[in-house]
Amino acid sequence: MLHVVDVELTPNPHAIKFILNQKLLHFTSRQFSTPEEAQNDPLAKGVFELEGVQSVFYTDKFVTVEKKPDISWGKIQRPFIIFLSKFDNSLIPEESMPEGLDENAGEMLRQISDILNKKVIPALAYDGGGLEIMGLEGMTLKVKYQGACGSCPSATSATLNAIESLLRKDINPALEVIPVQ
Repeated sequence: MLHVVDVELTPNPHAIKFILNQKLLHFTSRQFSTPEEAQNDPLAKGVFELEGVQSVFYTDKFVTVEKKPDISWGKIQRPFIIFLSKFDNSLIPEESMPEGLDENAGEMLRQISDILNKKVIPALAYDGGGLEIMGLEGMTLKVKYQGACGSCPSATSATLNAIESLLRKDINPALEVIPVQ
């Protein structure tokens, strides 16, 4: 049975990270910005049914819920905790191997994934968010912020610059990182 073991604020004032007692996913993450996107995911769909939910992000052992600006957390937190306690986590759709991590992936993309998974994604997860690699075209890496990071102003400026600097230093000085929606 799923239980919330801790609740953490994130840098995004409209997002809260709920830490759980069990893993939801093992190596991927899921981001839903609308109820329509969540139709095939029973966990996210159920969270969107709570009044005032703007977006849902989950991975590993946490769920980040972003609320609409005009809704108070009091309308979401308790109903969310009750929903989770009754949710059967075997209904979560099975994971597939993330793109870019299969045997045919280019060496540079593999190196980028390794660095992001070790140095960046854990820090973003600490703040209730995540990062998905959307593609590598030449020397341009496309990334998509998830969870609390998806609508946080610092994610698209300071964090993006830090990621780009890290990848330029560790992999190739010509790399450029751009966010996509």
